[in-house]
Amino acid sequence: MSSWIFGPIKALDLSAREAAVERQQQLTKPLGALGRLEELAIDLAAMQGRVPTISAPFICIFAADHGIAATGVSAFPQEVTGQMVANFASGGAAISVLAKTLLAPFEIVNLGTVGKTDFPGVQNSFIAAGTANMLETDAMTREQCAQALKAGQTSLLHAKSHGCELFIGGDMGIGNTTSATVLAAAISGESVTELTGPGTGLDDSGVARKIQIIEKV
Repeated sequence: MSSWIFGPIKALDLSAREAAVERQQQLTKPLGALGRLEELAIDLAAMQGRVPTISAPFICIFAADHGIAATGVSAFPQEVTGQMVANFASGGAAISVLAKTLLAPFEIVNLGTVGKTDFPGVQNSFIAAGTANMLETDAMTREQCAQALKAGQTSLLHAKSHGCELFIGGDMGIGNTTSATVLAAAISGESVTELTGPGTGLDDSGVARKIQIIEKV
């Protein structure tokens, strides 16, 4: 496993955080009127250790399919992953428009779509045609996991070389919220029922089935 992932994370700058909170209280608006935007600004100040700026954002989407999708945990078929990757690259997705508006470099990395694997304008860091179905076996080997983490590190270093001040990472893959919930439940110990949502639009019965599948993993 890549050793860098276990390295220490830079501590938040509490002085910068306090200064950001104080600044919010001085502005001519009701306290908390900007909702999450205020919280994000305060968090960003603590991360950057100064008055927060996003003058050099870098956006990266990592795409791959999830074997657990075969159990019907998503409202959409697995083919949609590849379709969305193509849409990202052609500029038709919301994140593509946001990147263009922000003048932010936009990188799409394919780690493992099922079916088509090469897309114009997409970095091919292919590991496998999706993960395995975690109901039947391990979703990934340790070697595959290390490859995926290495791809993430490579993108971060690439962003840093472009003077990135804010790295915005995302993922695309049908079944991804199921995989994310499995990890979140294992790490946090929280109830699967509390953590599981509808993903891309499951109805109540679909969410109930999703919960049952996750609890079996």
